[in-house]
Amino acid sequence: MSAQNENASESTQALTIDRPSLAVQNFRLFMQNPGAVGGVIFMLVITVSAILAPWLTPFEPHEIDVQAIRKPPSADHWLGTDLTGRDMLTRILYGGRVSLLIGLAAVIIRTVIGLIVGSLSGYFGGVIDFFGQRIVDIMIVFPDIFFLLIVIAIIGPTPWTLLIALGFLSWPFDARIFRSQVLSIRELDYILAARSIGTTTGRIVRQHVTPNLMPLVLVNMTLNIGVAIIAEAGISFLGLGVQPPTPSWGNMITSANNLSLIQRFWWLWVPPGGVLVGTVISLNLIGDALRDILDPRWRAS
Repeated sequence: MSAQNENASESTQALTIDRPSLAVQNFRLFMQNPGAVGGVIFMLVITVSAILAPWLTPFEPHEIDVQAIRKPPSADHWLGTDLTGRDMLTRILYGGRVSLLIGLAAVIIRTVIGLIVGSLSGYFGGVIDFFGQRIVDIMIVFPDIFFLLIVIAIIGPTPWTLLIALGFLSWPFDARIFRSQVLSIRELDYILAARSIGTTTGRIVRQHVTPNLMPLVLVNMTLNIGVAIIAEAGISFLGLGVQPPTPSWGNMITSANNLSLIQRFWWLWVPPGGVLVGTVISLNLIGDALRDILDPRWRAS
């Protein structure tokens, strides 16, 4: 009997040792998603290329060559030149710095504010929830363009203005998402048990609420970066965003602002537009894969 118990114990230990951790399991699931892996590779290439732009291209982003105005792709200029003879590839790489920075920074701002407001409203409820949600309602119905014009008039049309404006305009949507999740988390049995034995609110939030909320935060941030990059492009297209000669993917597409340019000089808008679309699709594929892995409801379905 003792020998059987020892064998069972050894088998259990072996199974415990051989079983991969949750992080390893999630990584394997992620690597089984070809779309997500392709998205990661694309984003790595774009990000590293933008960072290493000074070493990858011999041209400066503002360098004008009057002898090479609107030249098609060639051995000297792989993606052609724009209306003033500037190298398109160089400007796409440097513009990636601006567009990616705006997208990431705006999402960090909206996530931090939304997480604070949504978590406080969802966990404490009552008066805090009432006033928090009224602020959210006011922000959602406030005209975005009007707010953007006010900020630009005060600070000026700079990349920093744009990322701050995008972050402050978008946080109410995150606050509602996080509030809904916290409302569900706070009613879990082990959190109710922790309250009943006198565990402090800070410890409950730190040890139980935050870990349950982080998967949603991560997925939400990944998807919202693409949204912010598209918003930057749209605002720059309207002339309210990043101002020339500073390149961004949005204002590069703006250079082809009439039908004649679109038809005759496709390299003015196809390369920056393609990189923009590829970036957004890649981020969406990554976000969808993370959601499928980290959310048990999606994994079960």
